[in-house]
Amino acid sequence: MLGCRGSKIRFSSETWLKLNTLERLAEAGYRAVAIDLPGLGNSKEAKAPAQVGEPAPGSFLKQVSEGLQLGPAVVISPSLSGMYSLPFLFQHNDLVKAYIPVAPICTEKFTAEQYSSIETPALIVYGDQDTQLGEVSFNNLKNLSNHKVVVLQGAGHPCYLDKPGEWHSAVLQFLQSL
Repeated sequence: MLGCRGSKIRFSSETWLKLNTLERLAEAGYRAVAIDLPGLGNSKEAKAPAQVGEPAPGSFLKQVSEGLQLGPAVVISPSLSGMYSLPFLFQHNDLVKAYIPVAPICTEKFTAEQYSSIETPALIVYGDQDTQLGEVSFNNLKNLSNHKVVVLQGAGHPCYLDKPGEWHSAVLQFLQSL
């Protein structure tokens, strides 16, 4: 672990299947891929591989992206996945077409200057009832130079579970604007 705040593990790639997010994205013409991070979900015994001179989290998503031949991808990153998506965003920005963080952890690991150097389009999403991690992550992510914000009213930390219709609408509208 990278020692970031808010690392409760409750969800897996199956969440996106049950929520119909994968289906909604496919119906809209997008190739959607949901993965379990190393040591989580169905990959409980897996460890994140590292490349020489590069931290494991950024390297792991690079290997996934290249292995699945995703090309520049839109990365949706809720909560715990921030420990992987943020290093990937900063280390391999050329592989990220857009970034959709949903109250991710580890946002405090990067400076406002680092965030402002990223020009990748971002849709920052959090629930207004997530007064801890949602607000902390937003206060850091708002420094991204090219971002939009969606606050789901009446939603908690896993705001996509509390407001799936609004979540899907926001994501699809953002994707269509790219």
